[in-house]
Amino acid sequence: MALEREWLRRGALAWLLYPLSIAFALVAAARRGLYRAGLLKSQRFDRPIIVVGNVIAGGSGKTPVVMAIARHLERQGFKTGVVSRGYGRTTRDCREVHRDSDPAEVGDEPLLIRRSTTSPVFVARERVQAVEALLSAYPATRIVLCDDGLQHLALSRDIEICVFDDRGTGNGWLLPAGPLREHWPRRCDLILHTGKQPAFEGFTSRRSLADHAVGQDGKAVALGELAGRPVIAVAAIASPESFFEMLRERGVVPEHCIALPDHHDFQGWKRPTDRSYTVVCTEKDAAKLWRFEPHALAVPLVFEPAPEFFLALDAKLSSLDGLKAS
Repeated sequence: MALEREWLRRGALAWLLYPLSIAFALVAAARRGLYRAGLLKSQRFDRPIIVVGNVIAGGSGKTPVVMAIARHLERQGFKTGVVSRGYGRTTRDCREVHRDSDPAEVGDEPLLIRRSTTSPVFVARERVQAVEALLSAYPATRIVLCDDGLQHLALSRDIEICVFDDRGTGNGWLLPAGPLREHWPRRCDLILHTGKQPAFEGFTSRRSLADHAVGQDGKAVALGELAGRPVIAVAAIASPESFFEMLRERGVVPEHCIALPDHHDFQGWKRPTDRSYTVVCTEKDAAKLWRFEPHALAVPLVFEPAPEFFLALDAKLSSLDGLKAS
């Protein structure tokens, strides 16, 4: 996208849009001021709320972070729930996400979280409503994770985690002249980098592909078996080229790489060729693509924050009153 490329530098288009960024900043500052003054209310809950979000527009790897934290908390003995807006879904209500939910109705990322963890997941346009529904249905929940929502000030939070990829803060300007949703630096509890080249101080992480792919029937196929096969790679994520490159690093060299917009629904999907290719996709895309390409194989992402990140998160959690693993 031309504008996203422009966000990495302060070129002519960015300067042209800069006055709009000033207006954006004024509106955002006024909104924050209303919350600080109490004219707009933030809803607080009696369970810790951890918000995992970013200050840069577009995907930066938040969902893998949420899944990694959910699994970590589950191992620690905490009953954890997840809430999300459910970006890209066709519905507008508040609903629980089940393992067999239609991704069009709940969103592809909430469905991936539900299938990849043991945590219940709820989606709603207003995250406060999602938290209320989650705690009503699962009152034993001890910690709530919010996938995205640093700027969703209607939901009070106890811990904020800001996620960055290799773009860092881009050209450092606010939307639409730059990629920032709000000024950086800002106060937050933890900073986690999901890319290979962190732009500034924060915790690091490692991303790689699993050593197998999974079919719709749940059968695993070793990636080594795909090396040398004619393969079509498909990705509808924020950075599809990163998926293609990780495949090549594992010895799977696609003959065709198809990059689609993030959250693409695959309606009207057609193979680019009638030849007998194996189609591989990301785990996030699988539930949507399998409707049209039932023999496609999904390759899970292995995301591992540095151990120091979890130590810092545990320290933050231990400082909260009355929170102990059970």
